[in-house]
Amino acid sequence: MSSTGALGQLMQALRCLPGVGPKSAQRMAFHLLQRNRPGARQLAEALLDALDRIGHCAECRTLTEGTLCPVCANPQRDRSLLCVVETPAEVHAIDQAATGFQGVFFVLHGRLSPLDGIGPDELRLDLLERRFQSGEVKEAILATNTTVEGEATAHYIHAMARRDGIRTSRIAYGMPFGGELEYVDGTTLAHAFKGRREF
Repeated sequence: MSSTGALGQLMQALRCLPGVGPKSAQRMAFHLLQRNRPGARQLAEALLDALDRIGHCAECRTLTEGTLCPVCANPQRDRSLLCVVETPAEVHAIDQAATGFQGVFFVLHGRLSPLDGIGPDELRLDLLERRFQSGEVKEAILATNTTVEGEATAHYIHAMARRDGIRTSRIAYGMPFGGELEYVDGTTLAHAFKGRREF
């Protein structure tokens, strides 16, 4: 049965979520419409509200409702320690885990991937370079993922930091090569931060 109209549009819209294919989208759509219409309305309203209210932090570029995220707005954070991550999900993972990290973040929103047309300009590495040149940052902790692109990104940022006399370190990973940081448990993240090494 081919679904058209509002039902078909709903199924197609659900496919924008990671890991959701045609069958999963169909199952979700039917569940929401048949069994949980109040939940569907709550989901729609929460999504619209989030789209209207959430933007990017002016300093670290993570997701936030204000001009600055709670981490950047916190005067107790150590601004000389800058952790560079690929996504806002990784800021959340590191800050929620018991890593003991009290520095601040910079979110790349991706990683260098010339084959996909993602270079330094797309990642806004000029903003990161300004942070380095401000004289405030003493150590950059490179917490990009251990994919080929993540490693290339770490090497590129290391070279940038070295030009400005900033110490760089790479967090130690207790995870398989090619894994994604946001899916690591808190204990593993804590050990990774404690075991970081010079880059």
